Amino acid sequence: VQLVESGGGLVRPGGSLRLSCAASGFTFSSYVMSWYRQAPGKERELVAIISNGGGITQYEDSVKGRFTISRDNAKNTVYLQMNSLKPEDTAVYYCKAQMGWSTREGSWGQGTQVTVSS
Repeated sequence: VQLVESGGGLVRPGGSLRLSCAASGFTFSSYVMSWYRQAPGKERELVAIISNGGGITQYEDSVKGRFTISRDNAKNTVYLQMNSLKPEDTAVYYCKAQMGWSTREGSWGQGTQVTVSS
């Protein structure tokens, strides 16, 4: 299993970024995919999750209406579109592949840094 995140960077408050996570080594369309983030000194938290077919999504309250998770099973890629970014969104963002919606075990990418600052 390999997950490679990309798309992070430095952005001003109110700006947008689109994160990508390219997957390989497993049957992508069979797995639930999620995005987590970890800010300095804080625990890793779930940001968004999407079902294997893409029809069901769920978001952490602070990102609802600003972030959108999506996936392209033909490209083995999951995305996180982040709009109206705030300084408190600054964190390392990780994607995760898991077998079930509530499964704790899974495979992780290496993370991509998102910094929101003026």
